[in-house]
Amino acid sequence: MQLAPERTGPVAQPSARVRRTARDLHPGAWWIWALGMATAASRTTNPLLLGLILAVVAFVVSARRTEAPWAKGFKAYLWFGLIIIGTRLAFRLLLDGQYGAHVLFRLPELELPSVAAGVRIGGAVSLEGLLAAFYDGLRLATLLICLGAANVLANPKRLLKSVPGALHEVGVALTVALTMAPQLVESAQRIRKARRLRGELGRRTHFFAEVLVPVMTDALDRSLLLAAAMDSRGYGRTAHVPQRTRRLTGTLVLAGLIGVCIGIYGLLDGSSPWTLGVPMLAVGLLAAGIGFFIGGQRVQRTRYRPDPWLLAEWGVSAIGILVATTMFAAAVRNPTSLNPSLQPLQWPALPLLPTLAILLGALPAWIAPPPVRS
Repeated sequence: MQLAPERTGPVAQPSARVRRTARDLHPGAWWIWALGMATAASRTTNPLLLGLILAVVAFVVSARRTEAPWAKGFKAYLWFGLIIIGTRLAFRLLLDGQYGAHVLFRLPELELPSVAAGVRIGGAVSLEGLLAAFYDGLRLATLLICLGAANVLANPKRLLKSVPGALHEVGVALTVALTMAPQLVESAQRIRKARRLRGELGRRTHFFAEVLVPVMTDALDRSLLLAAAMDSRGYGRTAHVPQRTRRLTGTLVLAGLIGVCIGIYGLLDGSSPWTLGVPMLAVGLLAAGIGFFIGGQRVQRTRYRPDPWLLAEWGVSAIGILVATTMFAAAVRNPTSLNPSLQPLQWPALPLLPTLAILLGALPAWIAPPPVRS
């Protein structure tokens, strides 16, 4: 009896092991991390720290973005950030550009009537005024890019699966809102590819009529189709509950969400009283949590293959919270290090503790599992 020859070909066990470990991180963890980085950016106008935040966010996006169409839209958020900075500088040049003693140049000044006293158009433009506009514009652009990173890394359709049951009535509206930005990026890519195939990229075109309107219309139509599909599948099916319970649930959820909004505003605005920050946020989260729990009892909904929340999700979320907490503490303890002085004009310093906290924000590039790729 002859034995079958042994197979000496390569064994595909390593690739199979990598394929088993690759998975997409929970979208809620990416949003918590991105909001933590955005909160850190809102506490400072130091261009060195803001540039470091942008570098960390871009590094994490390049390391852990998927192959989804909306994952290729990070460049669009960078362009939006540059537009914000340019717009802020342009308005400062035209409206009261003289903020300090170092005058760079003078623009023709427009004489205004006496009723517009205190408003100046044109005139002297100082270095301090341009730097103040640049710092504010850079901070706002960093906030936008951090939220754009969440849209790039997180799958909006998977995020809707984790919406609490008490919010089922606004689930369709959330679907349209959360998928609008990713669908906008995907629609822009599709229309750009179609125009390239028709040979229209190098020709003169009407941007509003031939590009902007089709992109907006296609993105909104696809979001509405997704919402209609959810509605046709019975999304938000509820059980019978007393009217008093429904009113209590709605009141708690609405009051809790209002408290959360006020608390977040208090945390982001450094000049607001401390009572509008952490205390209001805690009260709002408690009221909203109770309302979600009560409202979830009347929603009969099951999830097919629910997204796991494992150690990687806890690690990414904890890093975002740690970065935001460290920057908040540094802003309370030493605000001058996070907001460089313009009068007198000083070169911005790089404080040690906020720098280390921001660098820790790059850890999700290794903590998060590698995304599933084709």
